[in-house]
Amino acid sequence: MEKPDKNNNNIVEKVWKFFTSVKLAAALILTIAITSIAGTVIEQQTEPAKNVKLFVKIFGAKLAPSIYSASDAMGLMDMYHSGWFTGLLVLFCANLIICSIDRLPKISRLVNEELSPMEEPSFKKFSIHKEYNLQGNIKDRVEDILKTLKSLGFKTVEHKSADGLQFYGQKWGISRYAVYVVHLSIVLILLGAVIGVKFGFNGYLSLPEGESSDVAYTRDGKTQPLGFTVRCDDFNVDFYNDTDMPKEYKSWLSIHENGKEILSQSIEVNRPLKYKGYAIYQASYGPVTDKNALIILRVTPSGGKTETMSMHVGDSFKIPGSTIEGKAKYFSPALAFNKETKEPFTYSEMMNNPAVYLEFKKDGKDLYEGWVVKRYPKTWDMPDGNKMELVDYWGYQYTGLQVRNDPGVWIVYLGCLTMLLGLYGAFFLSHRKIWVLLKGTKNQTTVMVAATTNKNRLSFEGVIYRAFEMLTVQR
Repeated sequence: MEKPDKNNNNIVEKVWKFFTSVKLAAALILTIAITSIAGTVIEQQTEPAKNVKLFVKIFGAKLAPSIYSASDAMGLMDMYHSGWFTGLLVLFCANLIICSIDRLPKISRLVNEELSPMEEPSFKKFSIHKEYNLQGNIKDRVEDILKTLKSLGFKTVEHKSADGLQFYGQKWGISRYAVYVVHLSIVLILLGAVIGVKFGFNGYLSLPEGESSDVAYTRDGKTQPLGFTVRCDDFNVDFYNDTDMPKEYKSWLSIHENGKEILSQSIEVNRPLKYKGYAIYQASYGPVTDKNALIILRVTPSGGKTETMSMHVGDSFKIPGSTIEGKAKYFSPALAFNKETKEPFTYSEMMNNPAVYLEFKKDGKDLYEGWVVKRYPKTWDMPDGNKMELVDYWGYQYTGLQVRNDPGVWIVYLGCLTMLLGLYGAFFLSHRKIWVLLKGTKNQTTVMVAATTNKNRLSFEGVIYRAFEMLTVQR
């Protein structure tokens, strides 16, 4: 028979001891926390110029380029996809699992240990102990004692001895496993995160109004087929009062497959469209300056019905029910006026203050002209009672979409739910044990109570004292 290799056993023991070290757990948690902070401060998967500017602010212009190069070489520009960060998570999971396995047998023995009756002198050795004197003999007070123990949630065992009549029991022993449920939840969350990073997709898509795409793009320009077509039907931005600060920007998207529209939905920053495992978020917007967009007007003739008309710059139209002819001469995405000369000018290519310049004629003669501004209803009213509302300059803007597919998200959700259950058990439940000894005479019963709990001792002690004090005032 071959003898066991002591060297191999020593190596296994050393490895096991290494992974069960609390110091290792603390070091890993600290390292993951620090690197995660760095990954939050440093914008991930973005253009180098953005992070170079950040480093210039922090370290100065001289050190910024070299620090950026070193950070890029370390993978900090795409940290969550790097092998070393995944390795940290795997190492932490291994530490967590092995620590749990190492301590599990001891906890299991405590949970499965059967209680046994105690001798009278042992009662006073417990941190929770009390003695009560009740009127009546033991037989008269047994029912009250059992009701009290039941109200405390204990299912007890009865034992008769020379010392007297004893009841004992325990509850919530399984709560000792709560910390392992928390450990499991952390492993599930990290597993879901790694699956999402390694097998998921986080890309971007810029869609001009009226256009469609069946692919999304990564930061480095790679395409990801979606398996369906997403179309931007419309886009709109609302601003705060008279400022250029966006209040809300919203896209109206539709999903198409095999030439048919499957669904249509508006999306906002925190309200995505979800379809076939993909979540499409509103992320940004901007102008498409080289596109011949459509001016959308809502025309209400004086005393007539409102009609919606669309036209390009330079097109003419007629006001319904009249011989008045209008023409859209100019469009400005951001109209402003020079304070001194009062001359109009466009101060931005963004649709911050869209306006259209309309002129009107009747029988070839000029009637009136002026700017109709979308954000200022006073400009919609014409001198003759007609109303011209600028609804949109459709096709001028694009919507910037974030497209995500995370196959690990449900594992993360499961981990979060598991953590809630584990934390509830760890903080609000405890392994509680109780012994009650009854002895006495014909007219008096002495009740001795001893109890223990692995946590929340003061709370448990107060519950016991209040319950048994009630017995002293009865009868």
